[in-house]
Amino acid sequence: MEHYYYLFLDIFSISFPLAASFEKRVHYWRKWPGLFTGIGVMALVFLVWDAIFTANGVWGFNPRYTLGPRFLHLPIEEWLFFLAVPYSCMFLYEVMRYYVRRDVFGPYARTFSIGLIVLLLSVGLLTWGRIYTNVTFFCTALFLAYHVFIAKSPWLGRFYVGYAVSLIPFFLVNGILTGWLLPEPIVWYNNEENLGIRLNTIPIEDSMYLLFFLLIVTTFYERALKRSHGDLPAVEA
Repeated sequence: MEHYYYLFLDIFSISFPLAASFEKRVHYWRKWPGLFTGIGVMALVFLVWDAIFTANGVWGFNPRYTLGPRFLHLPIEEWLFFLAVPYSCMFLYEVMRYYVRRDVFGPYARTFSIGLIVLLLSVGLLTWGRIYTNVTFFCTALFLAYHVFIAKSPWLGRFYVGYAVSLIPFFLVNGILTGWLLPEPIVWYNNEENLGIRLNTIPIEDSMYLLFFLLIVTTFYERALKRSHGDLPAVEA
């Protein structure tokens, strides 16, 4: 039964958002074209990244909790992770956009983003040689800078609210993946390649890893929708 643990986590992550995709208020299923384009682009980037890091011992997967088949050093459950997690997180993003009509963080998104960019670049430079930290922080900072200074994306405030909400289930699922409630982690990390700072059992870099891959998905998701942003009209009763 232990061999199914990672698969169970993937299924658990996507089950409710998938079942609720046809709900008549959010209409998540109608947004699938942009969603799956974003997931496809993100997965292309992150699966290559994942395979290289796995091959070089930056992290790895415990065969005790996986089914066995691997492709490019990655268990099939890891491939499914890059479908289940962004699908579920973007569902939360869309739900928050529908029910929180005010763009509450919009006025602060640019300032917050610039501060985050400076912080990520500074920590990345000061910890040069820790490959997970460096790649994650630099890539996140550069892509965020693109959205702030070049694209001037109007949905960043909404994105941060959705991201903050997504951290709750992400930390639950990722906590189990990294060893919380289990005798051994499903995914192990080489602490020589990260800061060694854990949020419970989760490397702090994982929070920026999530932000980066959701930012990629959201870029294509919102581009396809071409909708207005800012405060929205109240929902009719």
